[in-house]
Formats: sequence, structure tokens, C-alpha cells
Amino acid sequence: MATLDGRRVRTRAELMDDHGLGRSTLEKWYRERAANGHPEPVGTVGSQLAWDAAEWDRWYAARRSRGVPPGLATRDELAERHDLSRHRLKQLWADRASNGHPDVAHRAGKALYWDEAAWTAWYRALEERPAEEGPDDLVTLAEAARILGLAQTSVTVYARRPPAGWPEPARVEPLGGGRVRRLYRRRDVLAYAAARG
Repeated sequence: MATLDGRRVRTRAELMDDHGLGRSTLEKWYRERAANGHPEPVGTVGSQLAWDAAEWDRWYAARRSRGVPPGLATRDELAERHDLSRHRLKQLWADRASNGHPDVAHRAGKALYWDEAAWTAWYRALEERPAEEGPDDLVTLAEAARILGLAQTSVTVYARRPPAGWPEPARVEPLGGGRVRRLYRRRDVLAYAAARG
């Protein structure tokens, strides 16, 4: 732990490590400090803001005791801990009727919290579920976006300006008016996703 003028301080990176919090959550709390009482930084360590460790810990303990039970995680925290995009998490939540996504365990204002252990077990089971679709099935760009966990509008440009490694269409179907539908093999889209890491 770093020190400034003899006092112990923590940067956001240390708060993330020490408390398992997401960067976006910490940034949001800091932005909303006028309303939530978040401590002011006491200086910088390198180029990072730093907070008095004892003061921040007291604030965080008080915040946790105000109704957010332990073991719960926000969408930002789940995204960070499971290396998923917020968009993918929102998609999973929107599809909860069909995928069995766990219900919200706690609400604090607009913030939603899920039981992290239950959510993690559900997500692992979801990932291990055998695919109902075959690897050689053809998928549209919209379906490719769903597989990749991206917004549909993100992949519509792939046909004109494909990113590195994007597969060639397996079939191109004319739609009339000069438009075409490009279909891709599911296995090629999954290979692209794996290569992206």
C-alpha cells in the first residue's frame, strides 16, 4: 500500500484488488460523490488519484451496511470478474425468460445487485450447455452479433469493412433491389470469437 505524507493511501487499482470492485463502479461512485459522500482524493500516486485508506474504508463499510448485503454484485462487477461486456450482460438479462438468468437479489435506487455465487453457478452452467445449433449451420449477421455478444449495429459494417480475421460468407443470397444477405458458418463465427480472446 502506498503512502502520501506519511498516511496510507489507496489508488483505484488497489481498491479494485482489495475489494473486488469494478473500475466503472469506483468511477461512478466518485462522480456521484456530492450525493453519496464518497471521500475526496488526498493526492496522486504516479498519475493515479489516491484516497486516504482509513477514510475510504470507513466510507465503504458504511455504504455496505446501508442495505447492500454481502455477496452481491452489480452488473459492472460481474462484467469485470467474468470478462464480459456490459452489453453481453444486458443481453443475458433481457433473455432471462428463455435462459433462466437469476433474478435480482437486491435493488438500491437504480442499482441492481445479483447474488454473485448463484449468478456464477448459473453462468458456468450456461457456458457448459451443449449448443443446440450445429457448427455448420448458417447464420445471418444479426445472429453472428448475438453469438459474439455485440450489438447488431456493431457487425453490420463487417460485411463492408471486415475486421482482421472476420470470415468470408459461406453463402450470399440476393434479396432484390441490389441488396444481399450474407450467411456465415457458425463454426467460423465461433472461431473468430475465440481468436479475439
